[in-house]
Amino acid sequence: MSSTSGTSGTSSTSGAFLGMPAFPKAAHEAVRNPTLRANLRHATHTIRDKRAKAVAELDDWAELREAGKLIKEHTLRHLDHYLVRLEEAVTAAGGVVHWAADADEANRIVTDLVKATGETEVVKVKSMATQEIGLNEALEAEGIAAYETDLAELIVQLGKDRPSHILVPAIHRNRGEIRDIFRAEMGNWGRPAPEDLTDRPADLAEAARLHLREKFLRAKVGISGANFMVAETGTLVVVESEGNGRMCLTLPETLISVVGIEKVVPTWRDLEVFLQTLPRSSTAERMNPYTSLWTGTTDGDGPSTFHLVLLDNGRTDTLADEVGRQALRCIRCSACLNVCPVYERAGGHAYGSVYPGPIGAILTPQLRGTASEIDASLPYASSLCGACYDVCPVAIDIPEVLVHLREKVVEQGGHRLEGAAMGAAAWAFDHPRAYEAGQRLAALTRRLHPSRLPGPGRAWTDSRDLPEVPAESFRTWWKREHDRKEGSA
Repeated sequence: MSSTSGTSGTSSTSGAFLGMPAFPKAAHEAVRNPTLRANLRHATHTIRDKRAKAVAELDDWAELREAGKLIKEHTLRHLDHYLVRLEEAVTAAGGVVHWAADADEANRIVTDLVKATGETEVVKVKSMATQEIGLNEALEAEGIAAYETDLAELIVQLGKDRPSHILVPAIHRNRGEIRDIFRAEMGNWGRPAPEDLTDRPADLAEAARLHLREKFLRAKVGISGANFMVAETGTLVVVESEGNGRMCLTLPETLISVVGIEKVVPTWRDLEVFLQTLPRSSTAERMNPYTSLWTGTTDGDGPSTFHLVLLDNGRTDTLADEVGRQALRCIRCSACLNVCPVYERAGGHAYGSVYPGPIGAILTPQLRGTASEIDASLPYASSLCGACYDVCPVAIDIPEVLVHLREKVVEQGGHRLEGAAMGAAAWAFDHPRAYEAGQRLAALTRRLHPSRLPGPGRAWTDSRDLPEVPAESFRTWWKREHDRKEGSA
């Protein structure tokens, strides 16, 4: 039985959802789904309201936010130093460090490590990095079953679905849908759901708990990511709310952690900041119910073998961009998704990436490049309202990066019409008389203006209305009023 068939449909090299259309087309389809929109609206509003209350409890939230930003900025500027220090500390503690330049190399390393144990199944902690590289599919191709143990990830996997949110991958599903998935699919993956399963959250959680327990007790290999890595001590940190992660991190004999190189922080003390800001920004909790930390291996306590796979996969290229690199400060709290009006209506699948929402719109095009239609469209998946920047606990200026990436897309020829329009506007602003003549002409012909632009320009008006041209320009009004006042004086 396959554990990953139909789970996400991702490419093992890019993390792109195969066959996904560009964001405008995918979003156009998503907004026509009333159930999806209702699920998203309820979930995002609930989470963000709780988050606002949790954040308001801290008088020094602004200072914590600035501290988190500065720690991350310092680390990224000296990333080479801290990664070497991390490797030394992990190795000294009994772990083995592997370096992966891209998704293919990371998948090959992990697959070989699992095969070396002789096992054909693994249990997994929720991990964005392993989703990014398509690890489940790579393992499946080698006959290894990967079982997701996070409740939301389990729902996605059983439903042969794709994640649509960083923190709550099954946010697009309601309780009734989850109950139906459990009833239909659990028996194909292991312990079946109770025949009389209801859609009460407690009943759904208990069904998942019983289903997963046999896997926790049987598995010899666990795979995880990490929220943070401490260069000073070689310690890895996973924060969670359910306890499934701790089971995966402590029960198996072998633990393999795949972590993006940007997740390192310099010292143990730096965790103080993030262990305050992350839970409040993500789950609206004062602290996570489960914060698991491990340093290498210890005889008689936890896995006897530990491997750390440090993943680049486009991060070094992102680091080279002075504006775009701030996306690497992200601590995956998902607060930006919950306040984004575009995400609320379009949902996560429209982004064609495991990183949806505002952060995905700036991170994915940098990790994957903008050669594909969908990646080139992501910087435009925003209204630039700025709500994402306001809630970001490490002060990533997402609107700034979005505009920066749009500029790069235009420069590479992805939006030639927009480039031509901006060039024409620049010329007009440099020639006041031509600009004024254009305004007068637009006012005189305003009744003849179409509601949609023709040709390639139609793409712009497919998702927005053309502004109505006023009967007269501001310059004309100002001159008339000024002349009237001068005359009356």
